Amino acid sequence: MPDLNFAVVGVEAPGFAAVPTIIFKLRIDNTIEQECIHSGILRCQVQINVTRRRYSPEAQAQLLEVFGEPKRWGETLRSLLWTHTSTVIPQFTGSVTVALPIVCTYDFDVVSTKYFNALGEGEIPLTFLFSGTIFYEGPGGNMQVAQISWSKEATYRLQVSLWQEMMEHYYPNTAWIRIRKDIFDQLYRYKATQALPTWDDVLVKLLQISGEEVHQ
Repeated sequence: MPDLNFAVVGVEAPGFAAVPTIIFKLRIDNTIEQECIHSGILRCQVQINVTRRRYSPEAQAQLLEVFGEPKRWGETLRSLLWTHTSTVIPQFTGSVTVALPIVCTYDFDVVSTKYFNALGEGEIPLTFLFSGTIFYEGPGGNMQVAQISWSKEATYRLQVSLWQEMMEHYYPNTAWIRIRKDIFDQLYRYKATQALPTWDDVLVKLLQISGEEVHQ
């Protein structure tokens, strides 16, 4: 029966994808080297191990909405779920490297986006938790099915700069927020009545009215 082990051996963020996507290169090794794996479906839960790195005062300030006051981080700092993803395992014997894609959002209502955006530098410690189904050739040459053990996992430290450069490529000098439709309608009327050409102008004027200093 196959005994698969997993290791993340590389990562890239292709610039030609339809949406921001990070592709992890995952090496799969079968401890029974001569056993033929015909195919499989690999599922993966990716967690952010937030306690395995340090945070600058600037990052702590930006993470206030996620973890609360830094003095309470001993209680509130817990691993975050980033996403779920899956990929197909091709036929192989011994070992194979597959692509594990993760589609990334720039929605600031999503906790992972708030977390990634708050980090100025360094690495993002990740844990990959695996499950799935594999089809392999049994001792008699017949096809058999096995489940990937829930205990299988891998770790990787993703460079913050890769995420930053990817988002800058897809959304240069831009951020996305979601608001209720009725609030948008009010802002739209305000934009029209004030003859403001862009949404940036709308927000700058409202900030100035509120007394906030605007950096341009």
